[in-house]
Amino acid sequence: MKILIRNLARDVSREQLLALFEAHGRVQSCTIVMDSVTGGSKGFGFANMPVPHEAKAAIRALNNLELRGSRLRVKKAETPATAAAENAEPTAAQEGAEAPTVADGLETRPRLKKDGTPLGPRRARVFRKKS
Repeated sequence: MKILIRNLARDVSREQLLALFEAHGRVQSCTIVMDSVTGGSKGFGFANMPVPHEAKAAIRALNNLELRGSRLRVKKAETPATAAAENAEPTAAQEGAEAPTVADGLETRPRLKKDGTPLGPRRARVFRKKS
C-alpha cells in the first residue's frame, strides 16, 4: 500500500522516515520528494508497505505525530486515476436520471448537494430595470 506523508520538517532524512515506518512492519520503499531547483525537501514523501494491515496500523500510529516541530499527516496515497474518477461528476446512468438536455440554450443536468442528494430545479433569473 502506498502511503503519503505530508507536513514533513525540511530537515527530516529518508533514513529517519524509514525508521518510523519500519517500527510498524515491513517497508518496501521510502522516499522524500526533493525540489529540483534548491535540492531541499518539499515537505512530503511516500512509503510503500506491502502488507495492508501493517500499513493501516502505521497510518493510525503516525498520523498527527509530532516530528521535529511539525505534525505529520499520514494517509493512503491515491493514484491519479482513482482521484480523477472520484472527482468526476456522476454520469446520468450512474444517477438513474435523464441524460443532460439543452433547453433554451442552457444545459440542464441534475444538481446535487455535496452528500449526493438532489437539489430542486434551477429557477430562471429575472432581471428588472431599476426605476
